[in-house]
Amino acid sequence: MMNEVVKVSKLNKFYNDHKAIQDISFSIDENKIYGLLGRNGAGKTTLMKMITAQIFHTNGDLNVFGEEPYENAKVLKQICFIKESQKYPDNFNVRDILEVSKSFFPNWDEEYAYSLVEEFNLPLKKKNRGLSRGMHSALGIVIGLASRAPLTIFDEPYLGLDAVSRELFYNRLMEDYTEHPRTIILSTHLIDEVSNLLEHVLVIDKGRLIIDEDAENLRGKAFTVTGQKAKVEAFISGKEVIHRESFGGLLSATVIGTTNDNIHIPELEITPVSLQQLIVHLTKGKSDKQSGVAK
Repeated sequence: MMNEVVKVSKLNKFYNDHKAIQDISFSIDENKIYGLLGRNGAGKTTLMKMITAQIFHTNGDLNVFGEEPYENAKVLKQICFIKESQKYPDNFNVRDILEVSKSFFPNWDEEYAYSLVEEFNLPLKKKNRGLSRGMHSALGIVIGLASRAPLTIFDEPYLGLDAVSRELFYNRLMEDYTEHPRTIILSTHLIDEVSNLLEHVLVIDKGRLIIDEDAENLRGKAFTVTGQKAKVEAFISGKEVIHRESFGGLLSATVIGTTNDNIHIPELEITPVSLQQLIVHLTKGKSDKQSGVAK
């Protein structure tokens, strides 16, 4: 039986009249890679800040490693939260920041940290105030991976990084996760890039949890059918359509369901829907509808 690293039940976070998180329940198991996905302002960062005890929830239950995380050193030393807005003293150089990080994380691997610094071409003597956005992101990635924290959270870890550096991050993450399993949460907009890394997907939309499902199941949850409008309309009748687009006498419709029984249909083109396309379609004003894929 898997141990639960995070357990959330009927969790809410309100800011005056704004409901940032609404009645969310889910659990996160040990030694899995999760994708926490959704549009800007959906509530993802608010949720991560509550899990890492940076803000209080309004009501509901939140346990991390079986305990309340707030002012709980035993819990917090097992968490590494890497976010874009990470603040370090301006006069610290990269080496200083790594040395400080080492003191926070009991599982810190110094040799691995410096090997990553070399791979990402980070200048050890450069002051924090002089680092580019990409260098800040690379430094966060180094800290997140080298921390080997039992719960490691990356919030948009790639900002400012080119495609080669992002690919390096994904490769090193998978290699190190394989050798040193832990729970990893990735919050990102580049869903297609990380799709193959994810084992489980949580999607937040307008403060609500609309998807909580294994990534493998989601990959086959929808397909797009294209053809003459009348034929497509007849085919999709009675099915759950999450997106439709007309052009001339043709119609393209994205449907919840599997393609297993629908592969050989004359005059209709059926194509699979990527995880990113599925989530984009489901978060276009559909938060009040469970869309057939949420739990």
